[in-house]
Amino acid sequence: MRKVWAGALLDAGCVLVFAAVGRASHDEAASLTGLAGTAWPFLVGLAVGWLVMRAWRRPEALVPAGVGNVACTVAVGMALRVVSGQGTAVAFIVVATVFTALLLLGWRLVARMVRRPAVSG
Repeated sequence: MRKVWAGALLDAGCVLVFAAVGRASHDEAASLTGLAGTAWPFLVGLAVGWLVMRAWRRPEALVPAGVGNVACTVAVGMALRVVSGQGTAVAFIVVATVFTALLLLGWRLVARMVRRPAVSG
């Protein structure tokens, strides 16, 4: 159970980092309400990903949890941004996909490398 909570918190933290970096790169105010307004569509997308991919089974797995969560986070996040009147320019979709993939897959790759014993030759 601890692994599930750690994975969920790491994923949510990655989405919050994505939103914070995006806001900072556009010189938007560093407020909690601003961060929440930017992050919520992607956090909902992440939650959908966790449900659809059943990520609690193996939260550290690249497939299906990692890749599925990236796809759901971006797809649902962008759809919710459209519905809520926020922007979804093509360049933003590309940057969001790449950055989200780096973060959500990155911690899983690091966890995999840490978990495996070093091979000596």
